[in-house]
Amino acid sequence: MPDSPADPSPRPDRLESVDLVRGLVMIVMALDHVRDFFSELLPHDPTDLDSSKTTTALFLTRWVTHYCAPTFIFLAGTSAFLSCTRGKSKGEMAWLLFTRGLWFAFFEISINRFFWWFNYDFHVYGAGVFWAIGWSMIVLSWLVFLPTKVVTLLGIAMILSHNLLDGLKADQVGLPTWLWGTLHSAEEGTVAGTYTFQTGYCLIPWCGVMAAGYGFGSLLTLPPADRRPRILHLGAFLILAFFIVRSVNRHGDAKHWVTYYGENGIDGVRTFLSFLNCTKYPPSLHYLLMTLGPAILAVGLFSRPLGAWAKPILVFGRVPMFFYLLHIPLIHGSAVLLDYYRFGMSPQWFNNEPWKAEDVPGYGVSLGGVYAIWVVVVFVLYWPCRWYAGVKKRSKSVWLSYL
Repeated sequence: MPDSPADPSPRPDRLESVDLVRGLVMIVMALDHVRDFFSELLPHDPTDLDSSKTTTALFLTRWVTHYCAPTFIFLAGTSAFLSCTRGKSKGEMAWLLFTRGLWFAFFEISINRFFWWFNYDFHVYGAGVFWAIGWSMIVLSWLVFLPTKVVTLLGIAMILSHNLLDGLKADQVGLPTWLWGTLHSAEEGTVAGTYTFQTGYCLIPWCGVMAAGYGFGSLLTLPPADRRPRILHLGAFLILAFFIVRSVNRHGDAKHWVTYYGENGIDGVRTFLSFLNCTKYPPSLHYLLMTLGPAILAVGLFSRPLGAWAKPILVFGRVPMFFYLLHIPLIHGSAVLLDYYRFGMSPQWFNNEPWKAEDVPGYGVSLGGVYAIWVVVVFVLYWPCRWYAGVKKRSKSVWLSYL
């Protein structure tokens, strides 16, 4: 493994395998968000296997989207490493990471919050994925000055050990509730006595994921003949590790899997779904092994010449922030317009009160309808994303790195 991205070695071209995997997870992410705004079962948790509302199809629709955040954050670290191999110094990379991180964190609690809530009641904050991405970038902006092996080991150590903190409350660690919730526990806290703040995207594990992704970038600088088998072996190892540690059912996830029984004995399907039902908030060791293993394996599998089928997906993978910036207001706005067409009102328009789809008779669409809307959303977004990908390819403006 190369020790530093500054080592003299051939500068790799942009790796299509990374863009392809990133594009795939962006497309899948849109499915989850269409379900968030259109499902007739809002706000039911599809992974609640004890609920009569959960079906195998609904569970898997939510479960497959678990791959999005880990893959995107991991590959953000990878992209940082590769940027240094393409000419950026560590100082330049650190400044870009620091400023992008600040922008992403600000974007999450201001612009993105409005896109999700459609209201201006900033007394209630619920920071999402860009909060984790932003602060992870800020942390990585300091770590890049360390040897790559050290950064990698720090990331792996955070992923392996952070579940040891499970169950600890803010008063036990001597931190304000909002701060401990931000770092690990996902607890809701009050800031300045007025503002409530909570995030499920806790920083300790996610900073570790980005740091590990930074180290993974060193594998992508190897010659193709060495690179592909190493990546495939790493992905397969993590998948095997997931099945082993999940089977043991002890350290690594507070949510243990259980055996379900039906009228004719063991319910094998629901038991297997329980096995897959790992903790995302904050992301457990089991969850990260389950998601990062296949993601890394996919990077290896796609490390070869790609056909024409990949070109539309590559478009999304090259402009992920632009895709995100468009898709939430498009999906949320479409849900509001559909509500007004059907009911003359919308509970998702400038509303900060808890509500359920069952409060509005006939609300939402079926799971099949969710998939249909998702296909339309992805098709509509392809054209502006293709245009912007062309802009980024033709221009070297620094500000384009922030969008």
